[in-house]
Parts: sequence; structure tokens; C-alpha cells
Amino acid sequence: MRVLITGITGFAGSHLADFILAHDPDIEIHGTRRWRSKEDAADHLSGKVSFHECDITDAHNMYRVIENVKPDRIFHLAAQSYIPASWDSPAETFHTNVVGQCNLLEAVKRLRPSGYDPIVHVAGSSEEYGRVSKEHLPITETAPLNPLSPYAVSKVAQDYMAYQYFESFRIRTIRTRAFNHEGPRRGEVFVISNFCKQIAEIEREQRPPAVSVGNLDAIRDFSDVRDVVRAYWIAAERCEPGEVYNISYGKGHKIADVLSMLLALSSHRGITAQTDPQRLRPSDVPVLVGDSTKFRRLTGWEPRIPFEQTLQDSLSYWRSRV
Repeated sequence: MRVLITGITGFAGSHLADFILAHDPDIEIHGTRRWRSKEDAADHLSGKVSFHECDITDAHNMYRVIENVKPDRIFHLAAQSYIPASWDSPAETFHTNVVGQCNLLEAVKRLRPSGYDPIVHVAGSSEEYGRVSKEHLPITETAPLNPLSPYAVSKVAQDYMAYQYFESFRIRTIRTRAFNHEGPRRGEVFVISNFCKQIAEIEREQRPPAVSVGNLDAIRDFSDVRDVVRAYWIAAERCEPGEVYNISYGKGHKIADVLSMLLALSSHRGITAQTDPQRLRPSDVPVLVGDSTKFRRLTGWEPRIPFEQTLQDSLSYWRSRV
């Protein structure tokens, strides 16, 4: 079997490659990367996977990779995924996320007459749901989509595009909406990873004993990335093309409580929190807690890694980095 992971040098992409290598070392793994991408998350994959230089926004480039590899399964993870950056560069976010996926699906469509018929997993986001009313909590797949950021709008477009290509051209797309996932190798701009980096720097006396924070009142449903990429693999094996599935732990944590848990793990006592206005968003989703019953009943998937271990592993990762 040949697998293609777009964005393999990123957080989820590198962990998915790790999972596949451990799951079945005979699977041939290919991944796309851009020449300007940070690759430290995937350094350990050198010699284990085949890398392909590819800008997904270049239609010809994307087509050539699909044509040459002919993967049996495609996991489309490449995206501009940092929400604050989407406020600063909405057009670039739309171009990368929406046009990039269109180029991938068009490449598959062009190759269909030759009998090519891969599974295409499209990674959506819980941010698609946006602000939900109390009666829709926990959030199921039938909840209204009310995206509150340019990033979230782009993910809704990717989601519906995948559905449209299934209905119009029978391309076997499977859509997932993963809720927040964290763990080692997470980019430092994301909340838990950012807290961990700051705490590690404080422990090394590289910064004053105060963690810069944004909105601490938001509630999020955190899973471990290693559980999430296992779910991605299971989705490609067992889920129905054209359908959409939530992937979530099913428990909400207030960001203030997450910070308290991390501070309790620190060897440094007396760390305070300081609100940084630049970390506050123009609009923020107050609560995102997911109901993944549909996915669990179909596949038998359950999260295995407790949240406390995710926090400990994330902090240990940043201690080794700083």
C-alpha cells in the first residue's frame, strides 16, 4: 500500500507518519513538503519516508505528485492552521486551504479515467462549528456551522468541497472534524504548546516568572495528537465516503484550568499569568466540546492517552527544546 500525507512536516502529519510506521512498516509512505517549511517535526523521518517538494497551491505541482505516487490513501493535512494568522492574512489562508485542496481533488479527478480510485481523507476542524448554543452542546455533526474566523471559514469550504467532489465525481472523500489536539512537536504559537515553552524558559531562567496569556475563559475539548492520527487512519479504513465524523475526547477544559495544571507540573513556584492584549482575538469561540459518538460506534475508536499525560509530554518536549 502507498500512502500520501500532505503536510507531513507538520505536527499532525509527522505523528501520522510515526503511527503508520509503527502500525505496518511495509506501507510505503510519501509526503509533501515546501522548500520553506520548518521541518524539525519531521527530521526523524528522514530515510523512512519519501519526501516530495510540492506547493499544494500549484496545480501542476500537485498533479505531478499524485500522478507519480498514485497513493492508495491520501491524508490531506497541509493547511494554514493558525487562527490568528488567518485574521492577518485571510486571502492567503483561503488560497492555501481552499485552492490547495481543490488542486488535490482535481488531480485525483483527472486520473480517474485510468482506474485510479484512492481514499481521500480531508482533515476538517471543530472551528467550523464556531459559536454554538447550549442546546447543541456537546456538538454533534448535525450542529449548525457558524465559523468565526477566516481559518474556520476556509475549513468549512474544504469540508463542503470534499462532499461536493464525492457527490459529483464519486471521489471517495472522508471528512473528519477533529477538536483540539495537542502533544509533543506542536507549534509554539498554539495555546498549550506556548504555555509549555514559556514555563520551560522560566525554569531555565530565560524569562521572568510570568506566562503571557490570552483569553483564559475559553473552553476546549483536548485530545492527544497520537490518538487523533490513529483516528485518521481508522477513518480511512472503516468510515463511509461522503460522510463527516467528529473526533473528540468529549470533555471540556477551561484554558485557565489547563494553565493551572501545567504550573502544577513545573519545578518553578510562584509563576503568575499576565494578559497580553495581542493574544486576544477579534472574535473567539467560547465553548467547543465534541460528541464523537457517530465515529466511535462505527469504528470502536476510543482515546487512550489521558489529558494529564498529554500535558506532561508537551512540557517535557519543550524542556528538551529550550
